[in-house]
Amino acid sequence: MKRWMLAVAIATALTACATTTSSTGRKQYVGGVSQQQLDQLGAQAFAEAKAKGPISKDTKQNAYVRCVVNALVRQLPAEQQRVAWETAVFAEQDPNAFALPGGKVGVNAGIFTVAKNQDQLAAVLAHEIGHVVEHHHDERITRQQGTSTLLGIGSAILGSAYGQGAANATSQLGGFAAQGLILLPNTRVQESEADVVGQRLMARAGFDPRQAVNLWENMIAASGGSRPPQWLSTHPDPTNRIRELQRDIPALLPVYESARKGGNSPRCS
Repeated sequence: MKRWMLAVAIATALTACATTTSSTGRKQYVGGVSQQQLDQLGAQAFAEAKAKGPISKDTKQNAYVRCVVNALVRQLPAEQQRVAWETAVFAEQDPNAFALPGGKVGVNAGIFTVAKNQDQLAAVLAHEIGHVVEHHHDERITRQQGTSTLLGIGSAILGSAYGQGAANATSQLGGFAAQGLILLPNTRVQESEADVVGQRLMARAGFDPRQAVNLWENMIAASGGSRPPQWLSTHPDPTNRIRELQRDIPALLPVYESARKGGNSPRCS
């Protein structure tokens, strides 16, 4: 009976989520929160990041980032173009960037040490925007909610069968597993997907997709070759990442050349 109850509870938890397909053909479970809630969460996180700062006052850098983001956004689906996209440059030397639901893009000034030109900066920002347009935030939140629900159900049923000690142990062990394998900020699959989507996006916007490879070569050089084992990180191994980006270049060069001929020739600096 308890096994039957667990099966029913799991099925109920899973069917509460929606199934969709990403632009790369990957099945996703989403719907844990509404798009409005996602946008609110993004706006709140962005406001907190800006309040924490420090914000760069370099007008040239800020205009440069806005120019690249605007060029990329013009190639997004109509519903994403209608969003009031906002950018901020942070006076931090760690070469990093992020994008959040609701059209929020943040860039650390340190990114300019590895993104040497507008095409390389577009590779970074298109990747981050790719996380947004492919609903990766929704996907992670939905997975987290499902994990919490199933852990609670499992510990409750085990508790009724074997006592509270078993329930507590299951909850703790399950929590560790969820934190280590399921609840990471971005999975390697999502990171690889954002690479694919971002490289496509930058080509449609008139940025050279070959520069995505150059960007990661710069990243490797800046890190001095030090890198934790791939299985310990959510990001793909840089060598594998470069290989996959190189793989898609022949198909994307005609897209890039067509975009340039069609008038998509960004001039950001």
